Amino acid sequence: MEFTFVPRRPPPPLERFVESIWYARGRIDYPNELIAPTGSTVAVIVLGPPIRETPAGGEPFLATAGFLIGPHDRPVVNEPTAETYCLGVVSTPIGCRALFGLAPADWRAKAVDLPSVWPPAAELRSRLLTMSAPEAMLDLVQSTLLTGLDANVPGLERCEAAVRALEADPGRAIGELATELGVSHGHLDREFTAVVGLSPRVLSRILRLRALLARVDVYAPIDWAALASDAGWFDQSHFIRDFKRHTGVTPSEYAAAQRAAFTPEQAAPGFTPSRG
Repeated sequence: MEFTFVPRRPPPPLERFVESIWYARGRIDYPNELIAPTGSTVAVIVLGPPIRETPAGGEPFLATAGFLIGPHDRPVVNEPTAETYCLGVVSTPIGCRALFGLAPADWRAKAVDLPSVWPPAAELRSRLLTMSAPEAMLDLVQSTLLTGLDANVPGLERCEAAVRALEADPGRAIGELATELGVSHGHLDREFTAVVGLSPRVLSRILRLRALLARVDVYAPIDWAALASDAGWFDQSHFIRDFKRHTGVTPSEYAAAQRAAFTPEQAAPGFTPSRG
């Protein structure tokens, strides 16, 4: 599989709202892949052949210019129609409204045309099509995001603090967290959903699975029971159910699919290649 992937974590003030900006070009050796949720909104500018995106339980969307996928809690099917050639932006959980001016809950588990919902994408794409150097292209995406950044989002600071707390301890009680932040449980749920697009409890489940996947080495023996217990699952059936909801497959299927499609250098947490 020949594939060039160039990620970048931008500096402040974008770092607060952007988890990564990336450049991708190449072909995958399998028909499609399941991509597990991260709690983020993802915007992708398509510069090459169309890419089909299918959210779990949603309608397939064939992107010719770009796509936006709102926050979600189940995997998305990514299906290039030929060579992948695109640039992408992965927001932090609090980043959607500040970056794109969009209410994330309105786009939850949806894949839509990016230029239609984020107008700067059209001009950005036109300029990117005249370029070829990945770093220069990433610079342009970064400067476009910075120009349009608007951090005047109600409840942003409290929700950002809540996200940090859940990243540190995904299993903590939401009611206790709300009290610590000076609001009721219901107020935090409403405010958090408006800023992040998911409830605190849903994001905590995503963060817990994401942290577990980051610890998995599919090329070594995997003690799933120990990993699950360390992450706070004490019931294997519950763990497997949560894992399958998050990735679309069982733990053993996930490891086998990664081993079959990726070299150790290519493997990335949360990606499950199709096996046929």
